[in-house]
Amino acid sequence: MRVVFMGTPDFAVGTLKELLLAGHEVAAVVTQPDKPKGRGKELLMTPVKVEALAHGIPVYQPEKIRKNEEFLDELKRINPDVIVVVAFGQILPVSVLTLPKYGCVNVHASLLPKYRGAAPIQWSIINGEEARGVTTMQMNEGLDTGDMIQKVEVPITEEETGESLHDKLAEAGAKLCVETLKAIEDHTATFEKQGESPTEYARMLDKKLGNIDWNTSAVQIERLVRGLNSWPSAYTHWGKKVVKIWRAKVEADGTVKAEPGTVLSVEKDSFTVQTGDGVLRVLELQIPGKKR
Repeated sequence: MRVVFMGTPDFAVGTLKELLLAGHEVAAVVTQPDKPKGRGKELLMTPVKVEALAHGIPVYQPEKIRKNEEFLDELKRINPDVIVVVAFGQILPVSVLTLPKYGCVNVHASLLPKYRGAAPIQWSIINGEEARGVTTMQMNEGLDTGDMIQKVEVPITEEETGESLHDKLAEAGAKLCVETLKAIEDHTATFEKQGESPTEYARMLDKKLGNIDWNTSAVQIERLVRGLNSWPSAYTHWGKKVVKIWRAKVEADGTVKAEPGTVLSVEKDSFTVQTGDGVLRVLELQIPGKKR
C-alpha cells in the first residue's frame, strides 16, 4: 500500500520500521514540530523524524493540521491508500480521516474500549489491570472511539513498569499494524463497534501525579511506582529533598503499626514504610544529583 505515517515518540518508531520491512511504500511521514530541550534549549527532532530521515522519507511537521490548508492540499497530492497513526499528538479533521481509500488506521496501546486517551500504558499499571494489549482501529471523529479491527494481548510480569510495558506494546503494535493492513487490503478485515468504556479516560501524565500519598495502600503505591517508571516517576519528601522511588514491593504484613509515612525499619539494601493499608518496602531510590 501507499502509506502516509503519522507518529511522534519512540512508541511509534517500531511501527514505521515494520511497515517498511513489509514492503509498504511510505510516501511521507508527518510528525510534531521539533521542540527545544535541555538547558541549552537545542531543537531536537522527534524519534519518528529521525527514523524517517534515515530512510530518505519526506517529513512534514505542521503545527496544527486542522488550520493548515497548504498541508491538506499536499496530503491530497500524495494521495495515500491509507494513513497509519501511532501516538501522533494531534486530532485529525474529517477532511484527513476521509481522504485515503482505506481511511486512517490507528494503533492504540490498550485493549479498547478500555483506556481511551493519551496514557493508557501507565494508567493500566496504576489501576492494576491484569490484561494488557494493543488494538488497531478505524479512526473517526471521536477520541479513540473508532471501530476496532484487531487486538492482541501481551503477557506481563508482576514487576512490569511503564517503561518495560511500553516496549512490549510498541513491538506488538508494530506487528499488529502490518497484519491489519494486510487484512484490509485482502478485504478480510472485520470492524467491531466499541461500547462504552469501562475505565476513565487515560489522561496525560504530569509530575504532580507522582507525589506519593502514604495514606493510600501499599498496593496502590507500589503500582504507582511501577506505572510512573521511567517518567515522571513516583516521589516523596525527606526533609527538604525530593526523593524519587524507582522500585518497591508490598510486604505481607498489613497491620498498621504507625502513622502513614513513618519509616519502620532500615536494612542494608532497603527500608520499610507504613502506609494507610500495609507496609511498603523501598528497594531503589534516588536523591537529587545522585545516581539511583
